[in-house]
Amino acid sequence: MWSQIYDPFNNLWLSTMAAAIPVVVMLAALAFFHIKAHIAAAMGLVAALVVAIFGFTMPANTAVAAALYGAAYGLFPIGWIILNVIFLYQLTDKKGQFMILRESIASISGDRRLQLLLIAFSFGAFFEGAGGFGTPVAVTGAMLIGLGFAPLAASGLSLIANTAPVAYGALGTPIIALAAVTGLDMLELSGMVGRQLPIFSLIVPFWLIWAFCGFRGMLAIWPAVLVAGASFAIPQYFISNFHGPWLVDVGAAISSMVCLALFLKVWSPKEIWTSAAGKFGTGNEPVAAKHTFTSAEVMRAWMPWLILSVIVLLWGVPEFKKVLDGISIVKFEWPALHNVVQKMPPVSAIPKIEEAIFKFNWLSATGTGIFIASILSALLMGYKLREMFAVYWETVKLLKYSLMTIAAMLALGYATRYSGVDSTLGLAFANTGVLYPFFGTLLGWLGVALTGSDTASNVLFGGLQKTSAEQLGLNPLLMAAANSSGGVMGKMIDAQSIVVASTATKWYGHEGEILRYVFFHSIALAALVGVLVTLQAYVHPFTLMVK
Repeated sequence: MWSQIYDPFNNLWLSTMAAAIPVVVMLAALAFFHIKAHIAAAMGLVAALVVAIFGFTMPANTAVAAALYGAAYGLFPIGWIILNVIFLYQLTDKKGQFMILRESIASISGDRRLQLLLIAFSFGAFFEGAGGFGTPVAVTGAMLIGLGFAPLAASGLSLIANTAPVAYGALGTPIIALAAVTGLDMLELSGMVGRQLPIFSLIVPFWLIWAFCGFRGMLAIWPAVLVAGASFAIPQYFISNFHGPWLVDVGAAISSMVCLALFLKVWSPKEIWTSAAGKFGTGNEPVAAKHTFTSAEVMRAWMPWLILSVIVLLWGVPEFKKVLDGISIVKFEWPALHNVVQKMPPVSAIPKIEEAIFKFNWLSATGTGIFIASILSALLMGYKLREMFAVYWETVKLLKYSLMTIAAMLALGYATRYSGVDSTLGLAFANTGVLYPFFGTLLGWLGVALTGSDTASNVLFGGLQKTSAEQLGLNPLLMAAANSSGGVMGKMIDAQSIVVASTATKWYGHEGEILRYVFFHSIALAALVGVLVTLQAYVHPFTLMVK
């Protein structure tokens, strides 16, 4: 048994700086030195192991075991999801179905801003709610590239759009996990987050279009942006407060898509923005607003994505997942790691032994559902078995470096988690006193930026948020919710999401450029969430939002 140490140098500043080394190494390599993502991730991983073993006194075999555990999780289930989403895209692209799909979307409006709003925000939110774990960025990034958006635009804007829905992603998994680790009531947590994020569900669509085409370009279509945001935010509030976390995103996304599509039938901007370049300076020629395909052809083009939507939604239903797990799941304790690490106060209220059980839920995994949807779609498109295998092998070769990157980045994340390095960073935020509501929110942002998951961030820092809030006389429900709400803004800069975006847009090797582009948007939006939480903690009438 090894107990985590959070201040190995007996100096909070020194310990915090040491804990930050792995993240700084990886982000600097990506953003400033233009090193390829899989190499940058490997450099960060090596730095994390050195810091964990020599700085935080973690046994070397345990540190390596934690890294291998994280790499395994990176390949399954996350890599498995990405591989099969891109497989489906490749299948539709080779048959010309994706071209029909993008032109059918363009026919709703020839305006690029409205296409971006419909796909990246509304449609992407549905996939976040149904599946999460990179699925929405993979799907929307591929669609935007198909519509002629520049690679940086398709990647960066998909990441910005995939924020407000994240706290309720994968049928409410982050909230369910947060309730489990804090002991707080799940429905109360769902409602508290639902009194924070709807404000940003209104802001993010405006922010998204502003990032694409500037303030004037955004102002020209503000009615449509308001419809998309309000028709998402209002159901998000009501479902989260009066039903629970499970169907928040699915219901809100469907509402947003339907309301926006209906609104565009009776309203259009004075000037149609036909360039896919926006502020990015590049972009292909516009897709014609009026397509010549029959209704049957359009329906066939949409069929693979409708099948994907239904299956991903079905695979996310807890009862159905439980049935599949009952006949397929394989669990095993990770050697040299399971029950070896002990989390200590003040990160945990009492010493807590950390489990490390790898769950190979090969049938209930979201990636398996996507794979099944891909096979069904391929059969409907007339693919033969040999042709399917050829496309799949081509996809594997296409994604080899992306899969390596994801494995290395998750290895880094798990090494820092089990060594207590990330908890040291968290404790630095917890020492901010009266400013804790603001910095505690940024702690959630940091957690997602490091782990790539709002769920993981809630598991990592949820208990710390509750304990710190109680010590400072704050409402623990508020700060636990703030961890999740602040975390959603870290989703656009986590390494996993950036690799998914670069892969979906086939813009390999440009992960650093994507990171540099989205970083300001991420920290600015996270700071705004922090301001809201601070107001909810101290300032009337915002305090009325906290029960």
